Amino acid sequence: MDKVLVGMSGGVDSAVAALLLKRAGYDVTGVTLRTWQSDDGSESHCCDIDDARDVAAQIGIEYHTLNCTSDFQKCVVDPFAEEYLKGRTPNPCIVCNRYLKWDKLLYFAKVIGAKYIATGHYASIVKLDNGRYSVKKAKHSEKDQAYMLYKLSQEQLAATLMPLGDMSKDEVRQIAIDAGLSVASKPDSQEICFVTDGSYAEYIEKTASHDDLKEGFFVDLNGNILGKHKGIIHYTVGQRKGLGLALGYPAYVKEIRVESNEVVISDDSSLYGKELLCSDLNFMSIPNLEEGESLSCSVKIRYHHDGTNALITKTDGDTVKVTFEEAVRAATPGQSAVFYDEEGRVIGGGIISKVL
Repeated sequence: MDKVLVGMSGGVDSAVAALLLKRAGYDVTGVTLRTWQSDDGSESHCCDIDDARDVAAQIGIEYHTLNCTSDFQKCVVDPFAEEYLKGRTPNPCIVCNRYLKWDKLLYFAKVIGAKYIATGHYASIVKLDNGRYSVKKAKHSEKDQAYMLYKLSQEQLAATLMPLGDMSKDEVRQIAIDAGLSVASKPDSQEICFVTDGSYAEYIEKTASHDDLKEGFFVDLNGNILGKHKGIIHYTVGQRKGLGLALGYPAYVKEIRVESNEVVISDDSSLYGKELLCSDLNFMSIPNLEEGESLSCSVKIRYHHDGTNALITKTDGDTVKVTFEEAVRAATPGQSAVFYDEEGRVIGGGIISKVL
């Protein structure tokens, strides 16, 4: 039997992934990566060790924990805060998947002699005719997580199993219920794993210097001052709530200008655009694009975006220009733009660096 190491968060998805792999005949070992612990000693939802250990015992598999807190702080938490201080809106889960979770899982798999690692993500790994690996969207779009995985390397993809790609959440829960797993009805967590109470802005305020958090001005598209803001970390492009402005029309954040410490306000129509630039690229289904080369695809500009047809064009070594067929709303610097082919397979993606 091939040995597989399953990353177990303590939730129902990873529990069922481990169960299905055992039923399929794999020699399964579970591991929880301890990535974060709050000041009061509680774990984040990504590393609920007690629940994961209980489930491993119920399934009848070997189980371990691996302490990754210092690496998580360096690779995920610190860059997350730095991005907000630069007026960008990062997605820490994407960074964590590429630079922490998969690296640590592959490391520990090698230690215990496992051929594969596995997770409970709703996506599938496919090997293409050109020999490269890609992530394919889940069969049920409401839980699809391919967007979160676009940064994974070819080496990481080649060693990964994802048993839940063709399943719905209801099916997964039913399997857990039928098997009597203690986490069968455990709710999904929606918040950032290391922000266990309060808001992300309050979290950043605990570690940032006073100069980084200073108040500034709201301005309109012509530079007219509309009022005071409480610090750029409290705002993101497209935001409407919490502005504290009474302008006589619905007001939204259009842009964050770090250099002048200004938050630009507009109406909803000004949030739409057809072009943006992406950098920090990672390609999956193809090795790369040559400078000046273009490719038609579907592009998602955030996790809950359905995707819009676009042309991506390589402009230099690490930048592509994305030109959409139809305008997209509130493209946000710091978020990821992910490129898909017509079969729902990830071509690649990058970080939105500028909205044109």
